[in-house]
Amino acid sequence: MLKRLLEMTAAERLELCRRRIREADGSIQAWVVVAPQKPLGKGPLDGMPFGAKDIYETAGLATEYGSAVYRGRQGRRDAALVRELRRRGAILLGKTHTAAFAYRDPAPTRNPRAPEHTPGGSSSGSAAAVAAGMVPFALGTQTQGSVLRPASFCGVTGFKPTFGLLPMAGILPFAMSLDTAGLFTETAEDMRLLWQRMGYPAGATETLRLGIAGPIDAEPEMVQAYGRSVEALRAAGFATQPVDLAALYAELRTASRVTMFYEAARFHERRFREHGERLGQLAELVRQGLRIPEADYARARESVARARRQMRELFSQTPVILTPAATGPPPRGLASTGDPRMNAPWTALGTPALSIPMPVGSGLPLGLQITAEWGREARVLAAGVEIERVWAGKNGREQQNGRE
Repeated sequence: MLKRLLEMTAAERLELCRRRIREADGSIQAWVVVAPQKPLGKGPLDGMPFGAKDIYETAGLATEYGSAVYRGRQGRRDAALVRELRRRGAILLGKTHTAAFAYRDPAPTRNPRAPEHTPGGSSSGSAAAVAAGMVPFALGTQTQGSVLRPASFCGVTGFKPTFGLLPMAGILPFAMSLDTAGLFTETAEDMRLLWQRMGYPAGATETLRLGIAGPIDAEPEMVQAYGRSVEALRAAGFATQPVDLAALYAELRTASRVTMFYEAARFHERRFREHGERLGQLAELVRQGLRIPEADYARARESVARARRQMRELFSQTPVILTPAATGPPPRGLASTGDPRMNAPWTALGTPALSIPMPVGSGLPLGLQITAEWGREARVLAAGVEIERVWAGKNGREQQNGRE
């Protein structure tokens, strides 16, 4: 969508987005508020509308953290990333729904690709807004799997750059050793284009060996789709090598959970003392997290540091590693936002990761997760674009053969 909108005037882009919101958001509920804000400058994103997850501070706009406790609250200033995008000419279209405090209590948002199934969390509104064509890109955050999992569930592209690369100032913290700003677009090609226009290098196509994670601890639909997708890449000439991440995944999931509970409990403790059970599921997290000894937290951080050293060696052999972006298709119902265990290890490591939709025909959305070493955003994006092109070509040939 981003690439298509570049062919329009700024006024045409804004009107298209507003029309799609009028037509669809009554049922999808991706938006907390729609109130276009003027750009703060001119640049490579002139007139390009975007949405921001409702834990990003925004001057004069609702910033309610997805919680009834803060209903009616307005931000005093723009988060650093919002401000930078507006300086490059982008139009902040409004705020998108989030799970409360970017944790587990789900937002009212529905999945545009499968309305009876969760859009994922906690960046549900941003993923849904992009999936419904309401906006060409949107901002999210990830502490475990809150960008990559909703992208997988909603059939769009989600990108978590290297930890600390995008500014977090003005974004409500959760666990500051893990919190990472992220982005949603329709396609990997759109994501690479956005990344370039944000001022980051997109790099060139590389001939790389792909690490293929296995065995896969996931639902049958995901295991099968992942296998078919990898076979299509091999048939297209990609060199692959199996990698066993099972032990590392288990260690990192534990370390990620301990880190998240320990840090989030201490950040939100004051809020818990003031509001108690009104915080929803966050209240129980604070209670549990405050019971974690400092020694356990220190061991978790040591475990992550050790895993980073191991992954450095693995990435030297297979510079790009592929895994499923979720355990399966989006679960039915809205009570749960899904399981982040496919994403949490990569968030703990801090490495860049991209989720792109796999070919599923008429089935529910499923995402492929593409990862690389710290600072290799350009490599991840280039791989995503190349893989996307292979799948698009394969689907096109199959459709053509079917017509013949």
